[in-house]
Parts: sequence; C-alpha cells; structure tokens
Amino acid sequence: MDVGNATAAAVAFIGVVGTLLSALLTQRAADRSRQRENTRAERLRARRSEAEARHSTCVALNTAARQYLAALTDQFHALGGTEDPGLVRRRLVEARDLHREAHAEAQLRLPERILGIADEVSHGLGTLYGRLLRLADGMPRPGDSPTAAKAEIDVLWDRLRTLRREMREELRETDRDDRQAEGDV
Repeated sequence: MDVGNATAAAVAFIGVVGTLLSALLTQRAADRSRQRENTRAERLRARRSEAEARHSTCVALNTAARQYLAALTDQFHALGGTEDPGLVRRRLVEARDLHREAHAEAQLRLPERILGIADEVSHGLGTLYGRLLRLADGMPRPGDSPTAAKAEIDVLWDRLRTLRREMREELRETDRDDRQAEGDV
C-alpha cells in the first residue's frame, strides 16, 4: 500500500470518527442544556408552590384570628346577658381551636417579621379569652373588668390590621421575587 492510499484511508477514518464525535458532543451539550432548563423549571415550580402555601397560610391565619376576635367580642357582649352564653362559649372555643391550628401552621411557613406580630396577636387573644371567661364565670382577677376587656378588643382589632398589612407586604415581596426568578429562567 502506498503512502497516498494510506493517507487517504487515514483521512477518511478521521473524518468518520470526527463526524461521529461531533454528533455525540452535540447531543451531550443538548442533554446538559435540557437538564439545566428542567432544573430551573423545577426550582420555579417549587418557588411557586411555596408562595401559594405562604399565601394560603396568611389567608388562614387572618381568617382564624378575625373569627377568634369576633367570637371574643360576642363573648364580651354576652356578659350583658343578650345572648345564650353556652352557644357563645361553644363558638368561642371552636374559633380558638381554629386559630391555634392556623397559628401553628404559620409558625412553620411565615418569616420571623410576620411571626412576631402574629405571636403578639395570639398572646393578646389568649389573654382576652382568659379575662372574658373569668368575667363570665364570676371569678375575675384584679384588673379584670368589662372596660379593660373592651379596651383589649379595640387594641386587638388594630393589631390584627397591622398583621394583615404586614402579611400583604410579605406576599407582594414574594410575588416580586418570583417574577424576577421567572425572568432568570
């Protein structure tokens, strides 16, 4: 075999191998690109899912706290004997239990900034609960009075408004972050 034929065969062989390797490398690059895209999409889905869970938690906490405070307000009015105390107390206990569940979930999902306010509201609701039940049962402690209870109710409605405002701000920030993340995808 002469050098020209050997060179031609070597060039042909190298050309075939190069073509095959080129296709293989192109396929691997496409696979890596698809994998990166899938990873980004999965991260975005996880962020959206967490944002939806945080939104649901905020809604549940707001609803439960409002219902609890409304039930406490009903209990306050029942001190005057205008409603069936047994029915009012049952609604109050149900509202308190619902609030406990919502608050427990919030403790796992919401940031510390929001939890600080939620904890204050929860503590205030519990304090008012105890005061109203002691008044209803005729066993008040020093400082327990309908006037003090009414003042606490008013303060708690204000704290609840603050909590709602902070939760809305948190949800807006989360939404902004998610939109920015989508732009990165």
